[in-house]
Amino acid sequence: MTAEHFILGVDLDGVCGDHTAAFREIVAKERDVEPSTLGEQTSWSYAEWGLDDGEFLRVHRKAVLEYRMFRTMPALEGAAEALWRLSDAGVWIRLITHRLYANWGHAVAVGDTVAWLDEHGIPYRDLCFLGQKPQVEADAYVDDAPHNIEALRATGTTVIVFDQPYNRELAGLRARSWAEVEQHVVTLLTQRGLPVQAQFPGLEHPEERLRGRVDGT
Repeated sequence: MTAEHFILGVDLDGVCGDHTAAFREIVAKERDVEPSTLGEQTSWSYAEWGLDDGEFLRVHRKAVLEYRMFRTMPALEGAAEALWRLSDAGVWIRLITHRLYANWGHAVAVGDTVAWLDEHGIPYRDLCFLGQKPQVEADAYVDDAPHNIEALRATGTTVIVFDQPYNRELAGLRARSWAEVEQHVVTLLTQRGLPVQAQFPGLEHPEERLRGRVDGT
C-alpha cells in the first residue's frame, strides 16, 4: 500500500444495499403472506422469521438465482453519493462481499452484482468476492455483520459499524447513515495527515457520472 492511498473496504449487503427489505419480499412471496407480517430483522440468523440454517440457504439460493435479488435489491440512501465524494477525496474504494455461497450460481451472483453497482452509480476500484474479510487489505472497513466486525477488529483494524438492529450491542465507531460514514472516514484521513480533496462542482449525481462512462458520453 502506498502512502497516498487510503483504502476503504466496503460491504454491500446491509451497507450499500437493503438486503433485509429485498429478502423480506421474497420470503413473504414464498410463504404467500404480506411482507408486513415479517417483523424487523433483529438477529443475523433470521430466527425471528422462523428460518433455520437449512431453510435460509434454500430460500436465499432461490432469491439469488430465481428472483435475482442481487439485481433488484434497493440501494440504501446516500451510499453512491457519499462513496463518490470519498473517491474524489482520494479514497480507494474496495468493495468486499460474500455472495458466492450458492453453488453453481456464481455467474448469476457476480453478473447481477456488477449490473446493480452500475445501475445505482456506485464507484469502486476493486470488487472482491470472499467470506474471510480480514484477508483483504484495507485501512478501514464499513460493515454490518457482527462476526465480520469482530474478526476485523481482532486484527487491530478500524471498522465502522453500519447501524442495523442486529449489531446494536457492538461498541466503537458507528454510522447510522452514509453521511456519518463519510464523516468518520474524513476524520480518519485527517488523523493520518492525508489530504482531503474537494469534489469538483457538477459531479454531484453519481448515476449520471457512471452512466456517462458506460455509454461513452
